[in-house]
Amino acid sequence: MNVRTIGMALVRAAVLFAVATVVCGVLYPAAVGAVAQAAFPWQANGSIIEVDGVKYGSALVGQQFHDEGHLWGRPTVADASTFTGDDGQPLLWYGPENLSPASDEFAQRVQERVEAVRAAHPDQADAPVPSELVTVSGSGFDPHISPAAAEYQVGRIAAATGRTPEEVRAIIRQCTEQPLLGVFGQERVNVLEVNLLLDGVLDAVPNR
Repeated sequence: MNVRTIGMALVRAAVLFAVATVVCGVLYPAAVGAVAQAAFPWQANGSIIEVDGVKYGSALVGQQFHDEGHLWGRPTVADASTFTGDDGQPLLWYGPENLSPASDEFAQRVQERVEAVRAAHPDQADAPVPSELVTVSGSGFDPHISPAAAEYQVGRIAAATGRTPEEVRAIIRQCTEQPLLGVFGQERVNVLEVNLLLDGVLDAVPNR
């Protein structure tokens, strides 16, 4: 192979690299982004729940609620002390616990959460504590719990908010998402949506 042949091969490779970069790195993302913005603008922009100019969070990211008048979600490992944004405000990041289910530390943390959940729900003394209320999800920011875990909390929420249990259940049903195409996944309750409805911030679930 002579120098001319090598040079031509390098030119072809450079041209192919440039074309692939433009097509795959510019044109394709731009086209997908444009279609998403046109067809699914709410989802494409992070599924942010915004009311009267106030952003309450993403329907896809779990938030922690610990007071008696709100639905509790899964425990999470969140930290707002490490990173800050361009405006100097702290950035909240999430992550899994990365603890072995066979470790003593895992067992201790779960037991502490079980005791806290039981203490807050004396009306459920004879019922098992739903596992998602005491274990962190793999991602660390799961926004959903099961309908059973939501039902476990109905008595506490009703007593704290002055609503009837059936009123609380109606809100939970409104925020219950069905399996995709009726087959893939399970029923799940969006915790943030429930709490915004409980607070009167929302009158209905957005984009559902």
